Amino acid sequence: MSKPAEDHPIVAQIPHLRRYARALLGDRTMAEDLVQDSLERAWSRFHLWREGSNLRTWLFTIMHNLHANLARNASRRPQTAPLDEDFAVPVRADQEDRLEVAALDDALSRLPDEQRQVVLLVGLEEMSYQEAAVTLGIPVGTVMSRLHRGRERLRDMLMGAAGAGGGLRRVK
Repeated sequence: MSKPAEDHPIVAQIPHLRRYARALLGDRTMAEDLVQDSLERAWSRFHLWREGSNLRTWLFTIMHNLHANLARNASRRPQTAPLDEDFAVPVRADQEDRLEVAALDDALSRLPDEQRQVVLLVGLEEMSYQEAAVTLGIPVGTVMSRLHRGRERLRDMLMGAAGAGGGLRRVK
């Protein structure tokens, strides 16, 4: 007797895939499409997953590879602009918190893709360096380096946005 689809181990990972895709792409529709494509590919190739290996890492690797292919193909096509931005970021009630979240979202969107991916996998998805390395197909040292550079760049952008004078430096 087979398990119902709701009990399949892939189903438990869908919220994580959605959260990462939305944070990575910043567009709800594109994120949902990426999740759907990733789930379709994972489901059709589930027989290739090795029992005992990390299912979450395998799913994120599929998503990463699909995103890389889409980004490569998109670079060959003209850019389009979304008509509405309904990307919902969970925030606390007061206005200052909303501004901080908006500044963080803006700063994340300005990070290079390779840094944003690592920052989101380690910071948002709480993956270990090893899991992020496997997901992205890069060495652990590269994950650590990109994470450090990404965090530093985020810190600089956020401090520059908070500082007076738009982050201008005085030249002697």
